[in-house]
Amino acid sequence: MCGRYSLICIDDLGKRFRIFDPTLGIRSHFNIAPSQFMPVIVQREKTEMIMMQWGLIPNWITDPERSNHPINAKAETLAEKPMFCGLLKDRRCLVPASGFYEWKKEGTRKIPYYIHLHDSPLFAIAGLYDVWHDACNEAHLTYTIITTDANEIVAPLHDRMPAILKREDEDRWLAGDTPSPIEMKRILGSYPADEMDAYPVSSRVNSPDADDEQLIRPLKTLF
Repeated sequence: MCGRYSLICIDDLGKRFRIFDPTLGIRSHFNIAPSQFMPVIVQREKTEMIMMQWGLIPNWITDPERSNHPINAKAETLAEKPMFCGLLKDRRCLVPASGFYEWKKEGTRKIPYYIHLHDSPLFAIAGLYDVWHDACNEAHLTYTIITTDANEIVAPLHDRMPAILKREDEDRWLAGDTPSPIEMKRILGSYPADEMDAYPVSSRVNSPDADDEQLIRPLKTLF
């Protein structure tokens, strides 16, 4: 599962993802939670960065208030689930991120951990998006994050992790024909554990209202 992540704009998002006209005025977010609007990269007539809401609303839903809005989709069953299989054709997306959170059970407590890549301040998580139109025909763009089996860094915390894409796979996921099952298994596999790090952080991250740089600092440096 991936229920919180960060996007730290210490580098230019447009430059990193080769989008040369980003006009969204994006700021850093250290504690992104479901239902928030965040930048997502899609390939339409050109590669674009668009603000979307986290939590998928399928285009065929009649009443989103009475339906689930999945924030995650399992890589292994994407092609089998009616909610996701149609989106694989032309509604794949990249979700820019800098890290994500998971919680480790210790007795009756749950300790939050921040997980990130050693050498990449920005990376892309594989995602799917959809466009739902309301009664006034206004378009609502939403996305879900794809998850895969946890690697050795994440496994002590949770059995799932975001499907972080290697840089050479970002263009393939974003554009072109639907990846074959063999490609899907490779592209959406667990990111190499030796390129990642995890450490405990403040329990302040439990509140979606908390959003500052202190949240991603190792716990021992906070006191």
